[in-house]
Amino acid sequence: MSATGTAAYGMYPRNVALPAVVCALRQAGFEKQDICMVLSPAHPDAAHLGDASQSEGDHGNCARMLAWYSQLGAVVIPTVAFFVRSQEFLQALTAELNLPALSRWVRTLMRLGFSSDEAKRLSRQLTDVGALVYVSCPEGTRTSGAIELLRRTGAREASSLGFKKTAAAAA
Repeated sequence: MSATGTAAYGMYPRNVALPAVVCALRQAGFEKQDICMVLSPAHPDAAHLGDASQSEGDHGNCARMLAWYSQLGAVVIPTVAFFVRSQEFLQALTAELNLPALSRWVRTLMRLGFSSDEAKRLSRQLTDVGALVYVSCPEGTRTSGAIELLRRTGAREASSLGFKKTAAAAA
């Protein structure tokens, strides 16, 4: 998805504080517009967006979360909401995928650069795990550092996308 074709991602359980993950990425030098999150609608940071019967206190929390989401490159909550700030993510996440047999989850992940098989596997985990944090790495050399940081902040799984494309391009 990035110019170099590299990215890192981490799968997080519901109990990990995603703002802390983003803060750690920011402290490591990653820009907000390079960060995308895909959240389960049942994730604590997303569930209140789909609940029309919120109390007044919940409306304040919802407004804070919306303001926070709008600072990131993109936040996707399939069937609930879609926030995009980055032109790069806008182009990727709105790309036409004529694959109606696949779920929204799978199509969203494929638009981010995951293979069909990986997208299917990760979409199943998202319903259980809760959140995927994706970091576009404009400098491909920073991908391994991003993976390590994602692991240190509680990712159950952290890996990269694009190394095969980069290696193939260099060959």
